[in-house]
Amino acid sequence: MKKSNESQKASTFLHRMPHTSSGSSAPAAGLLRLRRMANVFTVSVVTALILGLSLWCLLAPKQSFSENENRALAAWPSYSFTSLKDGTYMTGIQSYLSDHFPLRDQFMTLKTKFERLSGKEEINDIYLAKDGYLIEAYKEPTQNQKIITQFQKLADAITTDAREHVRLMLVPTAISTYNEKLPDGAPDKGVLRQVDTMNTLYAALPSMQRVDAWSALQAAASAGDDALYYHTDHHWTTHGAYIGYQAYCEAAGIDPIPEEDFHETVVTEDFHGTIYSKLHDSTVPGDRITLYENPADQLSVSYPDTGEVTDTLYNRDYLAKKDKYSMFLNNLHPLVEITNTAADSDRQLVLIKDSYANSMVPFLAHHYAKIYVLDTRYYRFGPSSFIQEHPEVTDVLLLYNMNTIDTDLGIGGIF
Repeated sequence: MKKSNESQKASTFLHRMPHTSSGSSAPAAGLLRLRRMANVFTVSVVTALILGLSLWCLLAPKQSFSENENRALAAWPSYSFTSLKDGTYMTGIQSYLSDHFPLRDQFMTLKTKFERLSGKEEINDIYLAKDGYLIEAYKEPTQNQKIITQFQKLADAITTDAREHVRLMLVPTAISTYNEKLPDGAPDKGVLRQVDTMNTLYAALPSMQRVDAWSALQAAASAGDDALYYHTDHHWTTHGAYIGYQAYCEAAGIDPIPEEDFHETVVTEDFHGTIYSKLHDSTVPGDRITLYENPADQLSVSYPDTGEVTDTLYNRDYLAKKDKYSMFLNNLHPLVEITNTAADSDRQLVLIKDSYANSMVPFLAHHYAKIYVLDTRYYRFGPSSFIQEHPEVTDVLLLYNMNTIDTDLGIGGIF
């Protein structure tokens, strides 16, 4: 009897257990197979994409220069045990792959659009400022002492009469002059660190006469002048350079030519400059470039590095290229010699400069029978030696903008 009850309980328990069969396990097995196939497909696609992009990056024709960014692109690094040990070889490979990544410009444009849509007001160290301005953020300089030392060595080395007329012109950029245009949340809003650095440099170089471009540009901006800098480029406009020219004339005791006496010609309204290239935003409209020409000048402009001699300070061929600012003074040359037989004096000037000076030279040309323009990024023989070899030089001007003076390779070549 007891066994019978136990048999009934066992039978009841077996009836209550869920039935498993080959039919019920089929969906689970099918789902597992689908998951495996999806994983294989995903891995295959990703692998093919990586291999395809890698082959494209390695085999596609390479550019050595980016016209869009106006800079040389990284080359494949040279291998050596030293470069491998100190890490520069691997860093070089990373730079090469970054510069030559397929569709790089398109990806950067897409990134900028997403960041704009998200409400960002600073992208790639560029402020999306008021009135359509793109303004570069200011980075504290790290080489002030080097700059001071190089400038002072040059001043000390000049023993000709020109030593009495050595002037220094430090040009603020839009972040200082148009500070009120910055977004309200910008860290640089209301903070004129660039001006503080400028004053530090001036104070440390009392042997050089100060040309106060900051006050002249600030006065113009305060009066509502909205055309001192390009919207898409880090340079001042030709009109902004004229304001700088007025400041120079005041320091040098020269009567400036009225702005309206120059012939103004708008040569393009589609200039997209260096800041535009860093932002990669195709929706930003282009800038206008205006040329100022003095009909009274009789110029001969010589480029010793190429042997070219012309009668103009502009090379309009650059208007067909992206880097239209290079039209001023025919882009970059170690030495440019400008002779004006119609100058209002027989004085001679040595101008040691960065690219900001290129658009101010047309205003200076009428006041000097001869101007020697030295770009120490490329001129390798030392301005002090050049001045000593040309005792007829009466004036020396050093002109640099404040945003790139800290990283300008030409500073090392000043002396």
